Amino acid sequence: MSEKNRIYAQSWDNYELIDAGGGKKLERWGSIITIRPEVQAYFKSEKTFKEWEQMAHLEFISKGGQSGTWKKLKPNVSDDWEIGYKALNFQLELTKFKHLGLFPEQQINWDFIASNLKPNDKFLNLFAYTGAASLAAKSSGAEVFHVDSVKQLISWAKVNMEKSQLTDVKWVLEDALKFAAREQKRGNKYKGIIMDPPAWGLGAKGEKWKLEDKIEELLSTAASILRHDGFLLMNTYSPTIDARRINQLAGRYFPKRNISVKELWMKTTTGKELYYGILLKVN
Repeated sequence: MSEKNRIYAQSWDNYELIDAGGGKKLERWGSIITIRPEVQAYFKSEKTFKEWEQMAHLEFISKGGQSGTWKKLKPNVSDDWEIGYKALNFQLELTKFKHLGLFPEQQINWDFIASNLKPNDKFLNLFAYTGAASLAAKSSGAEVFHVDSVKQLISWAKVNMEKSQLTDVKWVLEDALKFAAREQKRGNKYKGIIMDPPAWGLGAKGEKWKLEDKIEELLSTAASILRHDGFLLMNTYSPTIDARRINQLAGRYFPKRNISVKELWMKTTTGKELYYGILLKVN
């Protein structure tokens, strides 16, 4: 995609993408600085890794596959802490999958959601993870349905809701696509939908999930439960799904709607640029 088809998420007071390169990224979460693997950081970093290690408190060491362990580079570093974004607050924790419980590049979606929902609008968060988008919607007074198939992630999202002094998110422990299909049969409609589906994985009963096999069904089902004046946001990180295919599918299932397909990027403080997948917006 050309430069004009890029959209940039921003760092904020409590999160900073400091540097990236050599297959890693250096980030600040509140007062804690981490080093994590990053496949898109295939270029040379601005600072040396030795400088990174002098700055950082924690580094994730991969053990093969998606898992690994955290190495503490400074003494007395907690395994969990809290950061905020505007009126929202998030509990961060060290996990064995390199994640901390928040995808900061989604800041661009949180702002869009909060500014495009009115009190009592219905909002659906599919593959909802720890609930940042759900809380952005709830902060606008919307009726929020938060769907994830992992019980521990829903528990984590509840903590974030309480820390953000919000209430009454509707928690749905279920496969996201199955829930959306049932909502279609029930005739329910939503003012806003966000989907952040994994590129691949295993379902609750061990069934294999590949986004490239499911993306058309996801978009067609979402189209059937979206209000005519509603909006859809979808992020994809799959290397096998390009912007052209997403554009074609969106055009098929959302005719006569405004469709935007852009690459999501974020700039580091040191001037590097990091790619975060494709962002589809329908409104």
